[in-house]
Amino acid sequence: MTAHKVRTRFAPSPTGFIHLGNIRSALYPWAFARANGGDFILRIEDTDVERSTQASVDVILEGMAWLQLTPDEGPFYQMQRMDRYKEVLAQLQAAGHVYPCYMSVEELDALRERQMANKEKPRYDGTWRPAPGKVLPPVPEGVKPVLRFKTPQDGVVAWDDKCKGRIEFQNSELDDLVIARPDGTPTYNFCVCVDDIDMGITHVIRGDDHVNNTPRQIHIFEALGAQVPVFAHLPTVLNEQGEKMSKRNGAKAVTQYRDEGYLPDAMVNYLARLGWSHGDDEIFSRAQFLEWFNLDHLGRSAGQFDEAKLRWVNAQHLKALDDTQLATLVTPFVERAGVPAAQLDARLPRICGLFKDRCETLVDLANWVRLFYVESIERNAEDFAKHVTPAVEPVLAAFAAAIEQVEWSKEAIAAAIKDVLKAQGVKMPQLAMPVRVLTLGTAHTPSVDAVLELLGREKICARLKTR
Repeated sequence: MTAHKVRTRFAPSPTGFIHLGNIRSALYPWAFARANGGDFILRIEDTDVERSTQASVDVILEGMAWLQLTPDEGPFYQMQRMDRYKEVLAQLQAAGHVYPCYMSVEELDALRERQMANKEKPRYDGTWRPAPGKVLPPVPEGVKPVLRFKTPQDGVVAWDDKCKGRIEFQNSELDDLVIARPDGTPTYNFCVCVDDIDMGITHVIRGDDHVNNTPRQIHIFEALGAQVPVFAHLPTVLNEQGEKMSKRNGAKAVTQYRDEGYLPDAMVNYLARLGWSHGDDEIFSRAQFLEWFNLDHLGRSAGQFDEAKLRWVNAQHLKALDDTQLATLVTPFVERAGVPAAQLDARLPRICGLFKDRCETLVDLANWVRLFYVESIERNAEDFAKHVTPAVEPVLAAFAAAIEQVEWSKEAIAAAIKDVLKAQGVKMPQLAMPVRVLTLGTAHTPSVDAVLELLGREKICARLKTR
């Protein structure tokens, strides 16, 4: 921890739809800022103009809004900060940290081929790096140079990573980084440093695919006389096949989980456990997560996504929700299932309370809820054949007659069922199972008296007659 106020950031590139592996890299810096009374900044790194899309930006913003990972500042867009980058570039050049390099792409390719043939690490050889007494090649006519950063040639660059421990690189292994292209536009590693300095970032919490960028960035921070932030490089998130999670490997956009009926707090709970732990706690609230979160319990090994586990976590959160709150959350999903919100009524919270233990997502719950509001239903053919048989027709007829006369309460319906069973000389399953199939389409429902009371006399009578 530094003496300064904690300031973290999430800096995605909008070059593809953000997936769960990406969004976990937003969750931890958000949580660390919240846990320490700090600020969380959102920065969109959109300098790859050819691949960046507004649709990808929208998914980032929608996904973070859904998960309630609200930034305190931003979004900032790198493409809107080009003048600032060029200003700092000029400062570095004036201080002698940067030099023009006129080596062509063809020359670089030839150099790399020679190095690989000699079993050497392919790297820029410093041809245009100025040094006392060194004579540089003549400047070719009509060629715009790249600008390279003068990487220190001796010693080591090192940091104590909050996730991976001590990491060191020999400076002699690092070549001189291109920090501006021939057209003057600055490159990624340089822009990141300027942004982190200007935004006062104290902790950089990001994926471990950035480890090799970090020594470069530390050199740039130091050349600019800036405080080097604390780094924590998070292990990769793997998909269910054990490969790095990516859109190419079938990863879904974060917003798809929203549309599939997952709860934001359940998703936060699940993602938190994909690289961090608090003892053996599996299910916890957002408030508990923020109370417990620190960088000392980050895992060092890759987390593997498991959709069955995610569904289980979501089911636990769904089950724990207040019925009224759940009714509000499920309403848009019920609408999508074909029931206008205007048709929903005071029964909705009670229906949610009755069925939530059987559901893993809001979509599951909506599919149950709609059965109480539509006129006709589909019935499970296997259940129908098994339970709605000629043998039970007299029992169903007696039940239909009883249900038309009964006082409308769960207790009175339960008493009527008992009376029918006694009069017909049958056991509960011989009545309850066919009634379930005929009224809700499946033999597997909660308590039949509770279901019937909520369904209402009119719908029950109509569905019992419909074969």
